[in-house]
Amino acid sequence: MATDPREEIVEHLPAMRAFARSLTRNASAADDLVQDTVVKAWSNIDKFQAGTNMRAWLFTILRNTFYSLRRKRSREVEDGDGLLAEQLSEKPAHDGRLVMNDFREAFALLPDEQREALLLVGASGFSYEEAADMCDCAVGTIKSRANRGRKRLAELMHLNEDEPMEMTDMATMAVVTGKPAA
Repeated sequence: MATDPREEIVEHLPAMRAFARSLTRNASAADDLVQDTVVKAWSNIDKFQAGTNMRAWLFTILRNTFYSLRRKRSREVEDGDGLLAEQLSEKPAHDGRLVMNDFREAFALLPDEQREALLLVGASGFSYEEAADMCDCAVGTIKSRANRGRKRLAELMHLNEDEPMEMTDMATMAVVTGKPAA
């Protein structure tokens, strides 16, 4: 007897939250985005094709919801100077956190499409083909976005190829290096 695909949605909540947090750069907005995604997925579960990748389907809904909300809110004032976000952050306690802070700042400067490609392919472990399907674009476009994003991150972080990285987060390392997280 096949299990109800609704039960599988719960398994993907942590990954969806991480992806949403990276897109929105705000924990509360990320939670709202995940909630909207789950509501849409739940109410449209009949459109999910059994045997296909549930995670990719959910990420596609989340991504589309993010961009729809972004278009609706394009006239709203953002925390452009980061003062509010800065008040909510904790000061780094060691070098790994300092590098992580540098990474976050550099990552935030990337265009949305490059951040998205790096998150999907690097941090979330999707193949280029899966990421291209989710973003409704060619595989080469995803590869190009990821490559340009990695190069720009290296420039922004002033990294040399022979310089060791001291990041505490393997998913972040995967984004920067292009190598899958261990």
